[in-house]
Amino acid sequence: MATRDGKLGLVLFLIYLALYGGFVLLNAFSPETMEKTPLAGVNLAIWYGFGLIAAALVLALIYGWWGTPGQEEKEPRA
Repeated sequence: MATRDGKLGLVLFLIYLALYGGFVLLNAFSPETMEKTPLAGVNLAIWYGFGLIAAALVLALIYGWWGTPGQEEKEPRA
């Protein structure tokens, strides 16, 4: 990982991996926790799943914002 973008991508991937790993481990070792309905009658598994989707979107936006500065300013070669 020599590039700045590569390092940023790896860090963001590890963050998502930790979030997803928590989801899998919680389902595997404490399924009764995932059955609880903390909000609006929807169980925790659904909320966590939506949270994973939202986290992926946020991490992608962070990568797009911080990754490769000035990329949009370059003009294509003719």
